[in-house]
Amino acid sequence: MSASTAAPSATSGKTRVLLSRLLPQRLRIFHDFASWLGLVCMALFLLIATVGRLVGSPDLLVTAGAESPSAAHWFGTDNLGRDVFARTASGAWTSLLISVSCVVIAVVIAVPLGMYAGSKHGKLADGFIMRGLETVQALPMFVFVLFILMLVGSAPVQLGPFTIGMEPRIAVCLALGFVPFFARIARSATLVEMQEDYVAGLRVIGIKPRHILTREVYVNVMPSVGVQCFLAIAIAIFAEGGLSFLGLGVAPPQATLGNLIADAGSQILSGSWWYAVLPGVVMVTGILGFNLVGDAFNDSLLGSNSPERA
Repeated sequence: MSASTAAPSATSGKTRVLLSRLLPQRLRIFHDFASWLGLVCMALFLLIATVGRLVGSPDLLVTAGAESPSAAHWFGTDNLGRDVFARTASGAWTSLLISVSCVVIAVVIAVPLGMYAGSKHGKLADGFIMRGLETVQALPMFVFVLFILMLVGSAPVQLGPFTIGMEPRIAVCLALGFVPFFARIARSATLVEMQEDYVAGLRVIGIKPRHILTREVYVNVMPSVGVQCFLAIAIAIFAEGGLSFLGLGVAPPQATLGNLIADAGSQILSGSWWYAVLPGVVMVTGILGFNLVGDAFNDSLLGSNSPERA
């Protein structure tokens, strides 16, 4: 039997084993109150961010001044007469876009680094990559992101016909903070997979190490990375809100959940309590939802391999 025919057979056998082990658990992902609460919160946040922003304009003056929540304006209006629900929905979309973008960028950078380091365990490349990541992790992630943002500044950057605004820069800076986190996960998962029998079998039949890593190990590493993406999105939403609160995020009049909450101080002094409370509730709902759904996926996909469940 040739290597070309044996490799697909080994791959399909490994895939069947994984499906038989994971599929029953996937059907029971949302098995308790916390996981269902997370699913509802995440769905509500996504609904507000995607559909809610289509209801009204965040910059349109709809009243003469601040008005409390009503049937016409669910979240009330601010001191300028802008609909707070429209601004909250637009802010949720911006915060979600930044958070998802930063996680995608971090995964694209970190997974190859982590997998390469894991495949070179104990060698110079592994030590060099991991020591570099540990140097970045010596600083708390938020402090590291603040430092990078201070270096890049807040002025728009012109690259040929393209203008890079604040949103992509925040996404990239947050992504750099997440790279060590995802790289360590990818490296750990790669170390485990490289000890599996199917990898040894593929080596015996002459499959190149690069093909084993990119076509076989990669598929089995990504579930470990994927379940952590929910947690990372929740952290990124919170971090973006913190940056906007400090005045280092997206500048008004463009709405984000962070700058809506940051602007709430002046609104509360005039009696507009809803301007701070309702955007804050939406942010907490999104963070809670992504956290709990991530925990549910983590328990379902990885829990069977943990020592506590062995």
